[in-house]
Amino acid sequence: MLLPSARVLALAACVSTVVVAAGCVGPALGPDAGTAPAFQVDPSWPQPLPNRWILGQVSGVAVGPDDHVWVLQRPRSLTEDEAGAAQNPPHGECCLPAPPVLEFAPDGRLLRSWGGPGAGYEWPGNEHGIHVDAKGFVWVTGNGDNDGQILKFSPDGRLVLQIGKTGAQTGNADLTRLGRAASVEVDAAANELYVADGYHNRRVIVFDADTGAYKRHWGAYGRAPVDARPESRRNAPPTEQQLQQFGTPVHCVRVARDGLVYVCDRLNNRVQVFRKDGSFVREFMVEPRTTSNGSVWDIVLSRDPAQRWLHLADGRNNRVLTLARDSGQVVRTLGRPGRYAGEFHWVHDLAIDSQGNLYAGEVDTGKRVQKFARR
Repeated sequence: MLLPSARVLALAACVSTVVVAAGCVGPALGPDAGTAPAFQVDPSWPQPLPNRWILGQVSGVAVGPDDHVWVLQRPRSLTEDEAGAAQNPPHGECCLPAPPVLEFAPDGRLLRSWGGPGAGYEWPGNEHGIHVDAKGFVWVTGNGDNDGQILKFSPDGRLVLQIGKTGAQTGNADLTRLGRAASVEVDAAANELYVADGYHNRRVIVFDADTGAYKRHWGAYGRAPVDARPESRRNAPPTEQQLQQFGTPVHCVRVARDGLVYVCDRLNNRVQVFRKDGSFVREFMVEPRTTSNGSVWDIVLSRDPAQRWLHLADGRNNRVLTLARDSGQVVRTLGRPGRYAGEFHWVHDLAIDSQGNLYAGEVDTGKRVQKFARR
């Protein structure tokens, strides 16, 4: 299926008009905005960390079945002065790198922390995604140069399963390892692990969540993915040819209650929707004129019974958009570029709890996690 240039331009004009009209303060945009969730930042969340710990880039955030919030952060992303107390000799009182995995209570208290290299598994060279499934298992992905593995842990950090391994990257036809996987989600009903794979490969791949056995995989429009690298487009929107395959990275995968699978095609500024067997359903563009590192970084589905809304992290434009799930229309915006509470710098990942509160992690120099309480 080709996406005609005229259609791309029309979508771009429509979405750009909406965005300009909205400004940066997050007003309602669409006819459904009166019923779409609205949010208010909680500047007191989380509570201060102990042990002089400080967060690096928050590359992953997830909510478990008990509404505990799990954060995956990159200790190695701290600058020399941020981790001054870890230098030899110490440069000052502040600070020490926090462990990569941290578990918070709903009120923001730190409950548990662990992670990093250990016996019996290959910790990622660069931490990327975290997911907590319905059974409470914690899944971790990495997008380091040699990362080709997914790790499954018990809540206290004991290894349960490793899928794939580190080493030289292969390609989309390799069913034994990943290619710098970005994120995962377990479909509890089928006990299947969906992987956005990712930064080297250009596919969604599915495994058995208990054994790690391969099930199936697909690329854009449900086609076989190709290994050829997309041409650089940092200063221009994607071309018609580029839209025929997933860009890199394939950055998120989410499974709705009705069985539809939502995939973040980040650099192509779009969400593609599939059935669980990989058959293509539809797509919608999001801020399609966005260049550089793209607009579609992460998605969570709302907690109402019909899951009417998609909350989408747009890391390039530094906002969270609420979209109508049936149409892809933007109905609300949240945040703006900046470093104050409620603003974003490279908002990378989202999670949502049972009450519909949002949690957002920031990478690059953002290096924090924020809570947005549903109003």
